[in-house]
Amino acid sequence: MINILVTGAGGQLAGNVIRRGSPGVSIRGLTSSDLDITDAGAVRDAVRPGDVVLNCAAYTAVDAAETDEDAAVAVNATGPRILAEATARVGARLIHVSTDYVFAGDASEPYEVDDPTGPRTAYGRTKLAGEREVLAADPAAVVVRTAWVYTGVGSDFVATMLRLQRERDTVSVVDDQVGSPTYAWDLAGGLLELAGRPDVAGGVLHATNAGRATWFDLARAVFAGVGADPERVRPCTTADFPRPAPRPAFSVLSPTAWARAGLTPLRPWADALADALAQLPPSATD
Repeated sequence: MINILVTGAGGQLAGNVIRRGSPGVSIRGLTSSDLDITDAGAVRDAVRPGDVVLNCAAYTAVDAAETDEDAAVAVNATGPRILAEATARVGARLIHVSTDYVFAGDASEPYEVDDPTGPRTAYGRTKLAGEREVLAADPAAVVVRTAWVYTGVGSDFVATMLRLQRERDTVSVVDDQVGSPTYAWDLAGGLLELAGRPDVAGGVLHATNAGRATWFDLARAVFAGVGADPERVRPCTTADFPRPAPRPAFSVLSPTAWARAGLTPLRPWADALADALAQLPPSATD
């Protein structure tokens, strides 16, 4: 039996891990209210010998982090260090989820795990700090970077596009940012597979659905996927929608290290999106 402790259980990724589960796996999901990962004593009490700790807890308010970096540091760097210290101390294993924002976003080819980092936002800086804290405290830990994660529920990009296709005649979406849309259900499956592979060495891996798209491409695919006219989605530039935190222009992460570790590649993003839309209730797509 594999015992997995999932932090940040109130979030979309952790929720999918818990719902998906796996044969021979016992999952304890703890929300931020259940476990404050910045509380060293609470973390010591929660982490048991032999656990696989999957850290999905994160400060993900990208724009707010620009003026609240201390809070982002606490959750994205200090908390992961405390978790890593705890797993190293008792012989547990840590899988820590990170982000494409650790890169500058100015590449033209998919980022490899050992490519130079260069975050341009407070959020990216704190997530990179978290990666470094984790691997320094527990070299056997695995950092998994991902990008453009969605469920189609709540306020993520796909859910927003579903709402806007009901409310507006046309929608303008940026066409100069490129990434790999990643269905949380698929990513959860990959993380569960990794949790069951203690032979995978510590270090950094990348996991996203395969292929690349712009936000504009993704929006059009959402519209088409629910029978709406994709021509209602109009392209625009990042400059048309300035944000406090600059978004990476290029966020495609290479799956090479993931495949080299013998882990199952995540399927193409368009196939995953079709399944995501099919799983939603009619009220979300009508």
